[in-house]
Amino acid sequence: MTEISRLLRLPAVIDRVGLCKATIYKLISTEEFPKPVKLTSSGRSVAWRESEVNRWVASRQVSV
Repeated sequence: MTEISRLLRLPAVIDRVGLCKATIYKLISTEEFPKPVKLTSSGRSVAWRESEVNRWVASRQVSV
């Protein structure tokens, strides 16, 4: 069974991860951050799966 996840637009992703747009796209280019999904055929409108963003955040948490 596939996992159903909300889609987050860029402002929500920025708020969730605390990084700026440029850093997020740099991490995407180095495959260190989840790639967005295209919402339109042109690809100009994209969003991120909330579950993937949450997993990325969880993987960065370090216990002190």
